[in-house]
Amino acid sequence: MADQIPLRPVRSAASRKRAAYYSAAGRGPGAERPSRSLLEDEYARLDEMPLMMSEEGCENDEGDYHTLPRAGAARRRRRPERALCGGWQSLCSSCCEWLINVCQRKRELSARTVWLGRPEKCEEKHPRNIIKNQKYNVFTFIPGVLYEQFKFFLNLYFLVVSCSQFVPALKIGYLYTYWAPLGFVLAVTITREAIDEFRRFQRDKEVNSQLYSKLTVRGKVQVKSSDIQVGDLIVVEKNQRIPSDMVFLRTSEKAGSCFIRTDQLDGETDWKLRVAASCTQRLPALGDLFSISAYVHAQKPQLDIHSFEGTFTRDDSDPPVHESLSIENTLWASTVVASGTVIGVVIYTGKETRSVLNTSNPNNKVGLLDLELNQLTKALFVALVALSVVMVTLQGFVGPWYRNLFRFLLLFSYIIPISLRVNLDMGKAAYGWMVMRDESIPGTVVRTSTIPEELGRLVYLLTDKTGTLTRNEMVFKRLHLGTVSYGTDTMDEIQGHVRASCPQLPPPAGRNSASSTPPRKAQPSAPKVRKSVSSRVHEAVKAIALCHNVTPVYESRASVAAETEYAEADRDFSDENRTYQASSPDEVSQPPMEHLTVSPCFLGLRGMSVALVQWTESVGLTLVSRDLASVQLRTPSGQVLTYSLLQTFPFTSESKRMGVIVRCGNMAREGLRTLVVAKRALTEEQYQDFESRYTQAKLSVHDRTLKVAAVVESLEREMQLLCVTGVEDRLQADVRPTLEMLRNAGIKIWMLTGDKLETATCIAKSSHLVSRTQDTHVFRPVSSRGEAHLELNAFRRKQDCALVISGDSLEVCLRYYEHELMELACQCPAVVCCRCSPTQKARIVTLLQTHTRRRTCAIGDGGNDVSMIQAADCGIGIEGKEGKAASLAADFSITQFAHLGRLLMVHGRRSYKRSAALGQFVMHRGLLISTMQAVFSSVFYFASVPLYQGFLMVGYATVYTMFPVFSLVLDQDVKPEVAMLYPELYKDLTKGRSLSFKTFLVWVLISIYQGGVLMYGALVLFESEFVHVVAISFTALILTELLMVALTIRTWHWLMVVAEFLSLGCYVASLAFLNEYFDVAFITSAAFAWKVSAVTLLSCLPLYVVKYLKRKLSPPSYSKLMS
Repeated sequence: MADQIPLRPVRSAASRKRAAYYSAAGRGPGAERPSRSLLEDEYARLDEMPLMMSEEGCENDEGDYHTLPRAGAARRRRRPERALCGGWQSLCSSCCEWLINVCQRKRELSARTVWLGRPEKCEEKHPRNIIKNQKYNVFTFIPGVLYEQFKFFLNLYFLVVSCSQFVPALKIGYLYTYWAPLGFVLAVTITREAIDEFRRFQRDKEVNSQLYSKLTVRGKVQVKSSDIQVGDLIVVEKNQRIPSDMVFLRTSEKAGSCFIRTDQLDGETDWKLRVAASCTQRLPALGDLFSISAYVHAQKPQLDIHSFEGTFTRDDSDPPVHESLSIENTLWASTVVASGTVIGVVIYTGKETRSVLNTSNPNNKVGLLDLELNQLTKALFVALVALSVVMVTLQGFVGPWYRNLFRFLLLFSYIIPISLRVNLDMGKAAYGWMVMRDESIPGTVVRTSTIPEELGRLVYLLTDKTGTLTRNEMVFKRLHLGTVSYGTDTMDEIQGHVRASCPQLPPPAGRNSASSTPPRKAQPSAPKVRKSVSSRVHEAVKAIALCHNVTPVYESRASVAAETEYAEADRDFSDENRTYQASSPDEVSQPPMEHLTVSPCFLGLRGMSVALVQWTESVGLTLVSRDLASVQLRTPSGQVLTYSLLQTFPFTSESKRMGVIVRCGNMAREGLRTLVVAKRALTEEQYQDFESRYTQAKLSVHDRTLKVAAVVESLEREMQLLCVTGVEDRLQADVRPTLEMLRNAGIKIWMLTGDKLETATCIAKSSHLVSRTQDTHVFRPVSSRGEAHLELNAFRRKQDCALVISGDSLEVCLRYYEHELMELACQCPAVVCCRCSPTQKARIVTLLQTHTRRRTCAIGDGGNDVSMIQAADCGIGIEGKEGKAASLAADFSITQFAHLGRLLMVHGRRSYKRSAALGQFVMHRGLLISTMQAVFSSVFYFASVPLYQGFLMVGYATVYTMFPVFSLVLDQDVKPEVAMLYPELYKDLTKGRSLSFKTFLVWVLISIYQGGVLMYGALVLFESEFVHVVAISFTALILTELLMVALTIRTWHWLMVVAEFLSLGCYVASLAFLNEYFDVAFITSAAFAWKVSAVTLLSCLPLYVVKYLKRKLSPPSYSKLMS
């Protein structure tokens, strides 16, 4: 794989510089120092890999990489013409950047101090709290829409030709023959854009005008969302959208916490638990918020929606009270309160909120076929100019030759038919309708009707994991106790062990006791006794039931108001009334781990939390209540046990806690997510010491995450292993055969996920994205340029292996070795990128488009996939459990991943093949009549006189030939069953052979031949009057077009037959009304009939013979399968 990459020789002096640079870069504080011999061995091979930087760049600091020249990529892209205009482009880009900076006046974001209820004390001016999704305003709408249309050469050409007809000396036909098609296209486009823009305006206005309660010294007042300022205290009711980014201060819930729905922010439908600041939650009344002097110090606005660092300070007490703030104390804009009433202080507004910062403006996507047709249009324009110049030259440049030149340009303007855009747009709308009517893929929605052909040109598929390849449904599959293993068929044995062990537990101190935990006094040492299997099973199940982040939620009873407080023992704990809510295990930083101190104290990881809790309920131990201070479990006998919850600390995969996070080889090979559960007994003194250090670490402003992780890690000593669990993340239906089909079709699949490396690799193997026999290269974590270089060298020595890389390592490699990494990765059979942020996903898509020039497709189901979907050439969203954010932002929406196969293999093939045939046939129709015009002008002394005028030209492009030509959208080369059975046929589509300069030249030669035969034949066979030439040639022209459509069709449809006879009938019927163009007596004579038949037969018969011989001697691959 790597041997195919061209290597560029580097001088030895540069090698010494690089070796010195890497030696310095790799010796950071705390970094492991490899042996001197190993370093020398690696540095000796540095030149084996081409570097992206120049020799001068290697001497610069790492932080200056943005300004360093990328020599390798520049050499590949440099062209002589770019060198000539490089200075002009640089000057223009500099001016544009200066104007943009002056107009926008972007200020640098910084941390801020926000005083509670006192917005006037803000030192800086913050943006208004408005949401604006409109693309245009009143003044830019018309210019913007027209620019989007006329930036393509095809439409611009039509505009110039139409405007020329206002000049009397250049007028060669009726105005409506030029302006009617162009006006129709513009009217449809402007109307569509106006409707979309008005809908966006209405949505923005509705959101910005929502009323919220604002707390003031005088009480509550109603304010619009757009009038909210930083520092305001806002009250948000249940099921109400949060208007801006806030810090959670108070809630009506007794526990001091609430749930929020974040599906419109990150696409996840699981509720998130948020905790109010304890200092303000303890205040007796709402009005006391104005009686204290407090402020929030918040970090600068950032993209990351899963992290936050801040502090809450109350400075009117002695000593001042400081409280650390994290993500669990925040309420981000665009989320919805799911329980209780919340009060928060606004810290970010408008374009500084997390939701707006993570929103990217969607690009106007243009299909590859449209770009190819645009290039062919330019080639036709060159031919048009050349033909006009030849005619003027043969004319001898007599008289006002420049006017004659322009008239010839207009006479031959049908070389570029104005109906091309109309036919293609109508065809695309028809393709979209067919996709949505396909009963084999129900629920499919086409949201972007301009790029259906892209489905047939895809080379790279970038897919999300959770909810896309998997169902996002966790099912408990196995429990391993070291000496015994329980599977799905032996879960009843676990239930029996739990029932047998529960009566041995001591009862709680009282019915309403806050805790059933015995004193945490150190127990005297006693000889270890081997526990029974029932006891071990019960301890394992109890640990799983306690160590999680799940909260049972109960529907409010009709007879009890939401604000009523009642005793814990009187709650309705019925199974029918309870649902479990927890943060999604994927796409967040990582599932949190909870430290529950009881006697003994359990230390565990909340992996697939809901699945584990549901499993413990199925075996007899049910979670009935959980808040910030306690967890309640119900035993099989109905007894409710209450445990005190003293601390909760987050888990990050970077810490790699070997005592807890252990991979179980056997179950991991089965594709299960493994989790090790352990416990440790703590004395009172040990816990107090831990609590003091943990609280101090949480108050740190700098390196808080590292300090907290260090304190937690100190607790992970001398732990006792309880069990190992295996949870299966179920795959979507038919994921494996669909992925195999896509690979056989030549599509390279990359999986981009926010999940951890181990889980992503496990799903990649279980879904057969990476075959079990295929080698996998796990890219080691790198943090510097030197480490990245050495790891890339190690990777390039691998042959035919899948790449697994994390987002952090990817970022470092792209910083210094973007081209090399992409070139190596593109040769891999599969790539798995884990720990990817939404912006990284979009960047990977953009890099693939830039480096490969191939068409990309992105598919996902969550809000974190929206950026990737919008950046891809073709975005596909799945409407699943993570909401509709991805589905609404995508070009195509499907209900399950398995539908992707038919969408690409069948509808992608049809759309591309049909549009290619339709576009080329419309151009053939224009070339044919332009050839006849050229022959006519050359015969009659190069006169710039039109051959056909008025309704003949309009009818030729519409009622006479439109229906048969447009019926090509019903044609198909292979049946859907064959396309699905032989996905290898898809490979030919990516090569673009259906529409290329070769096929275009074939159609040009056909047009020249047929045009010459029709015109010369009519001139030879006409008798006395010129009107006979028009009658013979035009009738033969119509018949030729109808026969050519029949020649092009590969599979007949009954509507095609109707279209052929309908057009022929329209032409025959119109002959009676076109007396100014036809001699009725002549066209009803036998001479007219045989002359037209002879000319038509001579123009079409040779082509039928050639087509027959080609199918016999060199049939296409699909024809063999059809036979």
